[in-house]
Amino acid sequence: MKKVYSYKVIADYFIALSNETQSPITNLKLQKLVFYAQAWNLAILKKELIAEDFEAWVHGPVIPELYKDYSSFGWKPILREDLTSEVFSELKKTIDDEVLKVLGEVEYEYFGLQAYELEKLTHNEDPWILTRVGLTEDQPSNKIISKELISAYYSKFVVNE
Repeated sequence: MKKVYSYKVIADYFIALSNETQSPITNLKLQKLVFYAQAWNLAILKKELIAEDFEAWVHGPVIPELYKDYSSFGWKPILREDLTSEVFSELKKTIDDEVLKVLGEVEYEYFGLQAYELEKLTHNEDPWILTRVGLTEDQPSNKIISKELISAYYSKFVVNE
């Protein structure tokens, strides 16, 4: 079954992982991890992971609602003591196995990177670049990065086994 999740479920997954590994996560880093989860789910499973759209903000792809959820933390790590090991285990049970595999790949490839490194990666990839055509580097934008553009770009890197 390939269901679409709320961005909050995927964000909680990464925040709980942050708690589990004692590896701090900021709003900026969280945005990029959720973006890569969506991107690779589109590329590998050919299905959107979350319904919400990302906008091409100055610091990379952002879901405005997710940004608002954690904006009170500013650039500091997100603190969610409610996302314990037990809650993380239960959360994983609500996510399809094939999606958990994609999230595991995102964790492996990106979780160890700093927020700035993730921002830099997204700034060098077509979905963010092409959505911001005509804008200056520091010009605010709420242009939506289309799921079709995300899927087409990341699908080029998927090796079919």
